[in-house]
Amino acid sequence: MKLHKEGNATLIIEVITFSILNYLAHTFGHEYLAYFTAILTGFIFIITLNFFRIPKRNYDRKDGVVYAPCDGKVVVIEEITETEYYKDKRLQVSIFMSPLNVHNQLYPISGDVKYTKYHPGKFLVAWHPKASTDNERSTVVVENDKISILFRQIAGALARRIVTYSKVNDKANVADEYGFIKFGSRVDLFVPVGTKINVNLEEKVTAGKSIIATY
Repeated sequence: MKLHKEGNATLIIEVITFSILNYLAHTFGHEYLAYFTAILTGFIFIITLNFFRIPKRNYDRKDGVVYAPCDGKVVVIEEITETEYYKDKRLQVSIFMSPLNVHNQLYPISGDVKYTKYHPGKFLVAWHPKASTDNERSTVVVENDKISILFRQIAGALARRIVTYSKVNDKANVADEYGFIKFGSRVDLFVPVGTKINVNLEEKVTAGKSIIATY
């Protein structure tokens, strides 16, 4: 397991801040305050390390498969009208990430990056029905010779930074990293109507390993 580069600044700030707090508590505070400060800062630091972890995984990378772009739980499977790029009917599969999940995002298919766009917005809870259209979000479209899909990183009530590495004309390779969301959120996938969905509501999925759909 390694730590994601997006966590470097946060972890450095925590080390400096927590060291100062523990020094002040130990030097000027009561013994119990020093113990409490040490336990609290240690707990927060462990949680932060856990959040930015990137576990070592092996990926199959099969053709004709749409893999999960993130770890989490499937909270939406429905047919809707996608209004940003396709402007037609699509099947939406939404995956909610809790703060305990791994938070980097992987390409669900291989192909060419055709579209990317960042949208500023609100910070509604990630499972809110309007989160997909009203929250801060970043959209990527990847196409190959068999399918075109859109996937959207969505900020939640705690998430305050979306990072997307994709650029138009990039070559996307399935299970390669394309982004990161800090502190809890969700990812929406939009696939063509008629695509076979392989997951159920409330099912837990793993980025780059769980099969969301086949085509």
